[in-house]
Amino acid sequence: MKNSDWKNEKSFLLLTTIITAICFAGWSTLLNNFAINQVNFSGAEIGILQSLREIPGLLAFTAIFLLLVLTEQTLLLCSLCILSIGVAITGYFPFEYGLYATTVLMSIGFHYIETVNNSLTLQWVSKKQAPSFFGKMIAVKSVTSLVIYSLIWLLLTFANLEFRYLYLVIGGLGFVLFLYLALAMPKFSNPVSQHKKIILRKKYALYYLLTFLSGARRQIFVVFAGFMMVEKFAYSVADIAILFIINHLISLWLAPKIGHLIERVGEKNTLTLEYMGLILVFCGYALVENEYLAGSLYIIDHLFFAMAIAMKTYFQKIADPADIASSSGVSFTINHIAAVVIPALFGIIWLSNPSLVFFIGAGFAFASLLLAQWVKVPPEQDEQIELNAKAQAQTTG
Repeated sequence: MKNSDWKNEKSFLLLTTIITAICFAGWSTLLNNFAINQVNFSGAEIGILQSLREIPGLLAFTAIFLLLVLTEQTLLLCSLCILSIGVAITGYFPFEYGLYATTVLMSIGFHYIETVNNSLTLQWVSKKQAPSFFGKMIAVKSVTSLVIYSLIWLLLTFANLEFRYLYLVIGGLGFVLFLYLALAMPKFSNPVSQHKKIILRKKYALYYLLTFLSGARRQIFVVFAGFMMVEKFAYSVADIAILFIINHLISLWLAPKIGHLIERVGEKNTLTLEYMGLILVFCGYALVENEYLAGSLYIIDHLFFAMAIAMKTYFQKIADPADIASSSGVSFTINHIAAVVIPALFGIIWLSNPSLVFFIGAGFAFASLLLAQWVKVPPEQDEQIELNAKAQAQTTG
């Protein structure tokens, strides 16, 4: 029986993105207020919480072992279930170890989703369509996050819901959509059977290095750029919220265009543009003294991360099809090595010289810029056939 037109692989991936955005946007929006007002966390406990949250990302490579007994689609559905339940029950554990436990549970689901969703996208979406589709996924994530921010504001303003009910609503919404995916969507087949072991190949070394540097830069943005807004420029919670909203609104418009840009100019040129821009942004962070300019840099910084689509499509074009699932887990782990090391190490540097943190970030971007010049993708199959034909014609001529 033929599936409905909308019951296809792309719809499955987009709904997965929506569920993930619902749960994570809701969880992160409520976290600080819940942790401080209900669980009585100080900065020390928040730091422990964030470190615990990143550990499942560091262990993302273990997804490949679960694929010995589960299909990728089944693993993705299980992860969506874990994420939704972890968020839904968070408010019912308003004590230190309870919040640690629900955070780890939520994070296990979230990081396996990110790993497997990326792998399935690279397998199910063609190389020509992948940049545009990744852009569409970012846009869908931005719309969903904006809706959740608005929903939480409405529930707090007009219903004055307690934290436990807010988390229950957010996680429950994610769980209902998970049930729909599990019950209504068909089982999809993968074009190529995936290796069920950890894959590390020399030909992926450039991709591994770019992935590590991307994780390092992202931690500086997530941890220290936002912290600078509050510490140096006295941004309020409302000010930070406005920055988030602006970021998502611009991403909604820009992300699909970045996907089309990659299709037109290629991965190397897109990554070169991204890294040149990030060098300027990080140097700007180090030197900025104006609160409005700082906010502008924060928005621009966020937008450049959408260009990281080019790294995913670069890997799709150089990878052996059977390596994608394993390599997605490995690369996600490499990306999170920085997430464990940089916040603590750079926090010490911050105490004596905040500007140095951002200059080092500019150094990471410069290293990425140099490495990007070695980015080469093989021609598409039809292009290769044409090139071979021309070569043969020249030889016979």
